[in-house]
Amino acid sequence: MTKVVLISGSLRAASVNSAALRAVRRIIAQTRPSASAVSLPIGRLPFYNGDAESAGTTPAVAVARALVANADALVISTPCYNGAVPGVLKNALDWLSRPDGASPLTGRVAAVLSASPGGRGGIDAQPALLDLLDSCEAITVEHPPVAIRRAHQRLDGAGEMTDPEAVAALRELVDATFEAVAIMAEQRRSVLRTHEPPRNPGAPQAVPPVPSPAAGPLSRAGVTLSRS
Repeated sequence: MTKVVLISGSLRAASVNSAALRAVRRIIAQTRPSASAVSLPIGRLPFYNGDAESAGTTPAVAVARALVANADALVISTPCYNGAVPGVLKNALDWLSRPDGASPLTGRVAAVLSASPGGRGGIDAQPALLDLLDSCEAITVEHPPVAIRRAHQRLDGAGEMTDPEAVAALRELVDATFEAVAIMAEQRRSVLRTHEPPRNPGAPQAVPPVPSPAAGPLSRAGVTLSRS
């Protein structure tokens, strides 16, 4: 079963980015009933502090890391604050990038979108978010940008994002995300198939790491995986 973690970069109760991710969850439930999608509430995470990390992570941090480590993919929706991602989202990625050498973000498929009441749809924050994910060694899904403009006008009376144009764009991003997960799974299977068994059958068999798309984009059905 494919597991997807949804991360909203906004803490507002009526956040359009959170509404976009609820739409993503509904799309997944409708089109891939065997998959699961859960939200990661990043507002519960404390400010990153190396001393606090050395003293032992808080329960909220441990839960967040475990959730991401067990996921096949992340879908992150960000607002744009002064041309960049919100501090609360950067803080979450800082925690998830740790510990050094064992980050749950490493090799994780990640898709990015943005939503805003403004006319640019928060798109100016996406390059910075992609750079952050690249630094965390996540595998980002290269896809035409999904930036939902005038997002508050695309909500129904219950605050849900039901606008056909927005839902169509989100559906395409969901399709690309699941295709990326399939590509990574296929890559892992290929490595296992081609790995030669040890000369001593009784010896432990080490499996080499999965080749990273950083060495060259891997595409299928119009989906490209990238380190940036």
